Amino acid sequence: MDKFGKSQPVKRFEDVRLLTGHGRFVDDIVPGNALYAVFFRSPVAHGRITSLDLEEARQAEGVRAVLTLEDLEAAGITPGINGAPVKNRDGSMGAQPERPMLARGKVRFVGEPVAMIVADTLDQARDAAEMIFMDTDDLPAKLDIAPGGPTLHDEAPDNLAFDWGLGDEDATEAAFAEAAKTVSLDIGDNRIIVNSMEPRGCYAEWDNGRLHLAFGGQGVWPMKAQLAEKFGLDPDQVRVTNPDVGGGFGMKSMAYPEYFAVSQAARALGRPVRWMSDRTEAMLTDNGGRDLTSLAELAFDADNKMTAYRVRTRCNLGAYNSQFGQPIQTMLFSRVLMGVYDVQTTWLHVEGIYTNTTQVDAYRGAGRPEAIYVLERLMDRAARELGVDPLELRRLNFIKPHQFPYKSATGETYDVGDFDKVLSRVQVEADMAGYQARKAADADRGLLRGQGLCYYIESILGDPSESAKVEFNDDGSVNLYVGTQSNGQGHETVYAQFLSDQTGIPADCIHVIQGDSDLIKQGGGTGGSRSVTTQSTATLATVDKVVEAFTPYLADKMGVAPEDVTFDDETFRAPGSNLTPTMIEAAEMARADGRSDLLVHEARTTLPGRSFPNGAHVAEIVIDPETGVVKLDRYTVVDDFGNLISPVLAEGQVHGGIAQGAGQALVEHVVHDDEGQLLTATFMDYAMPRADDMPMFSFTSEPVPSTANLMGMKGCGEAGTVGSMAAVANAVQDALWDQGVRQADMPFTPLRVWEMLRDVPVAAE
Repeated sequence: MDKFGKSQPVKRFEDVRLLTGHGRFVDDIVPGNALYAVFFRSPVAHGRITSLDLEEARQAEGVRAVLTLEDLEAAGITPGINGAPVKNRDGSMGAQPERPMLARGKVRFVGEPVAMIVADTLDQARDAAEMIFMDTDDLPAKLDIAPGGPTLHDEAPDNLAFDWGLGDEDATEAAFAEAAKTVSLDIGDNRIIVNSMEPRGCYAEWDNGRLHLAFGGQGVWPMKAQLAEKFGLDPDQVRVTNPDVGGGFGMKSMAYPEYFAVSQAARALGRPVRWMSDRTEAMLTDNGGRDLTSLAELAFDADNKMTAYRVRTRCNLGAYNSQFGQPIQTMLFSRVLMGVYDVQTTWLHVEGIYTNTTQVDAYRGAGRPEAIYVLERLMDRAARELGVDPLELRRLNFIKPHQFPYKSATGETYDVGDFDKVLSRVQVEADMAGYQARKAADADRGLLRGQGLCYYIESILGDPSESAKVEFNDDGSVNLYVGTQSNGQGHETVYAQFLSDQTGIPADCIHVIQGDSDLIKQGGGTGGSRSVTTQSTATLATVDKVVEAFTPYLADKMGVAPEDVTFDDETFRAPGSNLTPTMIEAAEMARADGRSDLLVHEARTTLPGRSFPNGAHVAEIVIDPETGVVKLDRYTVVDDFGNLISPVLAEGQVHGGIAQGAGQALVEHVVHDDEGQLLTATFMDYAMPRADDMPMFSFTSEPVPSTANLMGMKGCGEAGTVGSMAAVANAVQDALWDQGVRQADMPFTPLRVWEMLRDVPVAAE
């Protein structure tokens, strides 16, 4: 990768700042005179508001304002938050009920914001919230993921948000009718709470009619567009910034009600207003992830070749459409519906259901982990029922290298791949040949060992366009303005390293600047593993502009023709001239000559296609049947991420992704009672994976460079999660299979695993 990056492992530049308390998160940068906002939230899951008494709160000490939806509307704000619908099978659009910024006449989930209190201090705002009296005519809570039940929205009869399909239903039905063998499996994908390290928060301020909102998010431009739309402002009247952000994982890429209400309070009061969620508030109101059930079926011919695939899914949207709630389990799920297997006859049918719970939207992977989980759980079951080695069943059905570029059944064009090479590598790295000996040794100790395999593929999503701007400063440093937003991935390091590789500018002289809608014209933010691929492509185009701009200027200095000047990633050179300036030296020369036009350069690029990272995960778990405790003992992954800029950062992304997928599989789970109260609203009740829950991960890169971008890269941010859920779940199922357990669904908590083992004799009778 000499041309596009030296691919050297380097330590993250931002870590010293972040780990020594010098990070600048939203709560660190709030103006000193800011007022405090607290939200009064619904204590019931479903009810009509019959009275709302705010007077005592309004008269409380230190309170400056108490705002409701009526106040927002009176200020001219369009009060509904946008959510993207999908088309139903009959061509109509999915349901689009209003999602008000504050409740309108009815509450639909515990934690829904009803009113906002603004006071001089946080304690005063909290005290005033306790003085609000709301009476509701309580309604039954709708919690199951099936049509019917108490109606949440008149626009959605039977609580059906959409009825969506993709593929050829008739051809798939015919293929199943003709199949030599079919395999089916019911598969649950449990709801999780994202629990980013830094909860959501924001502050807003107005200056001469111009709004500035700072919030912890995954990009500034979508939020800027919604603020301008809802407040009726010209886009130039809105500035949005993201400072340091302590984790996003998809959950922070959306607009939430609090951001609009805080912005209006700041305008009405003429003072900055701040809001920061506490942990239970976050658990109640942050968009959740996953929460779907699927019936998946595969058809095979007599030679164990797959001939058709059919999935029927029901997914929980929560009480309202979140921004991407409808597309996640439909369009995004379908991107990798058939995974890495050569099958063209497919049918995907998805029904979206409204329930009296918090909204569900993107969580690391956003539809692709859900799709791969369903497919790879079913592949594991198929191997058992067909009596075929799970690796060989996959090899038999892989898309072969000579078939690329390959158009999938759902319209994706996979550019390159060598899945058998990756699978063969993981066999060695995971020491699969030694598994039986490890299993026997555990059996001698009364323990159950299981091994699980998942072969995943990921589709890089999001805006394929991105912008980059390079600015040479007076002190010899360089600013690189980017359109993405780091949430902890190490962008400051990888972007500086990439620009350094292309230009010879020392990486420690490069300042990466992000998250400010005033400083760069456009940006796609962070999500869908798009950041490094799209941003580096834009940076590469900007470097080309820098070289192009400096070439005639330096040619004149060198006394040569412009076409004789070359740049070799470190210096400008020309035959017959002993002048060999670096890019920094060239900028210094231009500054001395008053050529300010040579000191700032910007480019915007669009990728011609998506890249498709893929890889094989192998997990080994050990179960103590006396307690049901599952220990993740070994974990091996071989990934094809194409060319890597920073192998260390890529491996770190994989580690984090595995932990999130394994965390969902083993410990994370949302529980509501029959009335819709969240029972897992603190870390006393909701388990998060800890360091001692994870083994040392083995990571190996087996690259097949992408043809979809100049660098040959494939995104890696979400891949660990896409592959880990099924690998861990298949390992647990493997350990339980010989004990007679045939249905094993996440999360594999000690109690649930113990109950599975306990109930086997009953099931057998």
